[in-house]
Amino acid sequence: MALEHGAINLSQGFPDFPIDRKIIELVHQFMLEDHNQYAPMLGMPGLRAVIADVIKRSFGKHVDPESEITITSGATEAIYSTIAAFITPGDEVIVFDPSYDSYNPAIRLNGGLPIHLNLQYPDFSVDWDLVRAKITARTKMIIINTPHNPSGSVLREADLKELEAIVLKHNLLVLSDEAYERLIFDGNVHQSVLRYPGLASQSLAVFSFGKTFHATGWKMGYVVAPPYLMQEVRKTHQFIVFSVNTPIQLALAEYLKVPEHYESLGKFYQKKRDFFLQQMSGSSFEPLACYGSYFQILSYKNIAQKSEVEMAEELTKKFKVAAIPVSVFYQDKSDHHILRFCFAKKEETLEKACAILRTI
Repeated sequence: MALEHGAINLSQGFPDFPIDRKIIELVHQFMLEDHNQYAPMLGMPGLRAVIADVIKRSFGKHVDPESEITITSGATEAIYSTIAAFITPGDEVIVFDPSYDSYNPAIRLNGGLPIHLNLQYPDFSVDWDLVRAKITARTKMIIINTPHNPSGSVLREADLKELEAIVLKHNLLVLSDEAYERLIFDGNVHQSVLRYPGLASQSLAVFSFGKTFHATGWKMGYVVAPPYLMQEVRKTHQFIVFSVNTPIQLALAEYLKVPEHYESLGKFYQKKRDFFLQQMSGSSFEPLACYGSYFQILSYKNIAQKSEVEMAEELTKKFKVAAIPVSVFYQDKSDHHILRFCFAKKEETLEKACAILRTI
């Protein structure tokens, strides 16, 4: 619809600015050096080794690159491979809405039953008493996502400790979608499941290079898990994609050796969030708190009482700015009169879009 109506696209979560030329040069170098054949199914050894170093540096956890890391075709493939590895007909999987749209179909394709619990509005926090009440003898897995798409909320240390207690008590698995781990703001620390030994022992953590290095079209990610879980994921991964792009893996292995390349991303995106909010100052739209990801939720309750889908369509067609209605991320289509805007854009793009939004 954005293309059809010539709208500024703040809907889909992809940057409109170039990636670091250095990483492109590295990919080109490895292509010219003829590293263009299949990579090992697990991923290139050098990349897995440097990821282990990044995890140690970031979360203080030692992981074995041979048995605990697998390179995947993006975070979404890692999520699907993990669900396919463990979910069998009748298994229940707890999912927090609003949620990334691949969780539910991946669960159902493997015969599982998604149990959707709504996060508490407006801060999108987890009601852990509700989680405990929804666990049954068939509950197999809980999926979490922090920083959260679409809301921009983050889980805190207390949340991870609550989750850890529940998981250990009921012997559950956790699929932790941490695709936006580096995009966290205001002095907050990313609370990975890998920081908590008990939780990490029953968790599979998924990460995305596409989100980290502004290259969503490369579809490169990885999953981290203890060996007894990872060996099952590799059985599904092997027959879904087998292996992923060889020269890009080698380029990432070199690029990740410089911590500044990934440790500066929080400040980079916080600057974009702050610019977007400054540009929206004086607008009738009301921003909700955003502590991570590259999405900002805006409430339009002071502007109209239309449904979110209707409002998003009007914004796109009439005002030429595209956003995503958050209701589409809910199984029950909860409608809070809010829209998701992606601020992973050039300042000139954000400036043009906000100039229009301020007139509404």
